[in-house]
Amino acid sequence: MIKISPSILAADFANLERDIRRVSSADYVHVDVMDGLFVPNITIGIPVVKAIRPTTDLPLDVHLMIERPVRYVEQFCDAGADIVTVHVEADTQENTLRCLELIHGKGKRAGVVVKPKTPAQAVLPFLSQCDMILVMTVEPGFGGQSFMADMMPKLRQIRAWIDAKNPACELEVDGGIDPVTCKTVIENGANVLVAGSAVYKSDDIPGRIAQLRG
Repeated sequence: MIKISPSILAADFANLERDIRRVSSADYVHVDVMDGLFVPNITIGIPVVKAIRPTTDLPLDVHLMIERPVRYVEQFCDAGADIVTVHVEADTQENTLRCLELIHGKGKRAGVVVKPKTPAQAVLPFLSQCDMILVMTVEPGFGGQSFMADMMPKLRQIRAWIDAKNPACELEVDGGIDPVTCKTVIENGANVLVAGSAVYKSDDIPGRIAQLRG
């Protein structure tokens, strides 16, 4: 089954509870955490995750675009994150493995993320420990960017490795997902789709979520 994870980066932050409730037919709520260092933007942090946790029964899919996430993953878990993904580019391999261990130690799902310029092979040291791998189809940092179709070979390769080595792992894509590009990423192996603008700018949010399932 294809899962949809609407990104609250595209929501109205003055009405965040309302906008989270508007995506109740989705599978996850995607929370983009940016620190202004790993990416050139600052968004939200631990207090907001804690504040929105009671507003939905959906799992919170927290994507950490921060330097050295090993410092904070346990706090995000304690705040209410259900899935925490960290960038392979944000720290050493040892610390990234430690992140996955700490997240699992909190009883939560863990995963890694790769930027567009990072090769598929970068996920291999972590694959057996991942519940999710996220492939960025835009440069992380800002919403509303155009989909990078040249990431599809990477997506297919990671899907092949998942199927061979860790079939329970989900393969998520984030960046430029809309009613057209959703079909492309599904055909290339993704089963969790992050969508921000495509969901929140729709006049019919439940209909758009259904449409994005392909």
